[in-house]
Amino acid sequence: MMRSVDDVAEMGCCGCFGFSFARKAEKIGRSNRGYGNGWSRAPLLEEEVEEEDDGFDSGNVTDTGTEDDEVCHSPVKRSEEILMDRAQNGLICREVPVKETDKLVRTEDEDGNKLINEYVREHKIGSGSYGKVVLYRSCNDGKYYAIKAFHKSHLLKLRVAPSETAMNDVLREVMIMKMLRHPNIVNLIEVINDPETDHFYMVLEYVEGKWVCEGSGPPSDLGENKARKYLRDIVSGLMYLHSHNIIHGDIKPDNLLVTASGRVKIGDFSVSQAFEDDNDKLRRSPGTPVFTAPECCVGGRYHGKAADTWAVGVTLYCMIFGKYPFLGDTLQDTYDKIVNNPISLPDDMNPLLKNLLEGLLCKDPTQRMTLESVAQHEWVIGDEGPIPQHSCWCQHKTSHKDTCDASLNNTPT
Repeated sequence: MMRSVDDVAEMGCCGCFGFSFARKAEKIGRSNRGYGNGWSRAPLLEEEVEEEDDGFDSGNVTDTGTEDDEVCHSPVKRSEEILMDRAQNGLICREVPVKETDKLVRTEDEDGNKLINEYVREHKIGSGSYGKVVLYRSCNDGKYYAIKAFHKSHLLKLRVAPSETAMNDVLREVMIMKMLRHPNIVNLIEVINDPETDHFYMVLEYVEGKWVCEGSGPPSDLGENKARKYLRDIVSGLMYLHSHNIIHGDIKPDNLLVTASGRVKIGDFSVSQAFEDDNDKLRRSPGTPVFTAPECCVGGRYHGKAADTWAVGVTLYCMIFGKYPFLGDTLQDTYDKIVNNPISLPDDMNPLLKNLLEGLLCKDPTQRMTLESVAQHEWVIGDEGPIPQHSCWCQHKTSHKDTCDASLNNTPT
């Protein structure tokens, strides 16, 4: 039985088959808005922590570790080491680096509105994995920004694995986003981390739009043309990430925001990982159950890029049909369907689109379409032509350095 996109919010979520979570069913509404990971890493605490409504939340996380983590090299730690090496070598895709502020001033304006440095609080717009997301307006440029707010002490108490806390997740997310700059990825503007306070803030680009599937109405109302446009943006942003050996880990409509001009931006890097070369193997899936690839449901290691690509296929299916391709009554039933049930597509649908969905939702990751193949697919190209190539700043610097080195090596002595 197929159910709508909204129905899945009633199901509890977990990381991967073989990991048990105590989770109360809860419905997640629009509030997540791609700035925080509402479904994928949010098992409820036994008791909610009362906080002043200043942009903070207690977080909805419990221990997700297993004994396997003691014998398996931690992908989080490895990601941090890789990201630090890249930063030290200047491999950052930004001409202008993310602003880093180590002084926090919390005040109020004459109207009683709370201020964080030059940012004036407007209202809450979302709930992330470990904190709230609040809309602020800058007194300097008048622009709106989405600010993710955290209590450092609380992050340090939340265990996400035997040797890791939620602080690892947040710091890794910051490290990744400090390196990224792409028109189809939500931009990190500033990090505010005052060592004298318990407060930590990520100032993000505010996307004043909606989710990819929001407001699509009955099945197929999104239409092929709009789905194609959105998919091209998703593929462009994800190809950029993969070319930099970064796995997103939780591609889904909630994490895909649409700007007022119709451009899709990928958000929420709270479960993303970085890898060296093509060694993109993961041990557990941090993503959302209905978007989890078959190879992630059966345990063992799997390739993160192929799992991201599967999630793109599920997202495209949602955009076209307004429902999930594989959804059971329980978490295990959902995983069973993902692993065992064939994809069901109407006989009378566009054969090119049908071919694309079958390629993306191929159970065998070694036979699944790659993003490069998706970008060259006839349905994706349509009347728009090839997906535009993004000029990467770090590759430009690398290319310039290689050219300079070659020139020096060829200089007569």
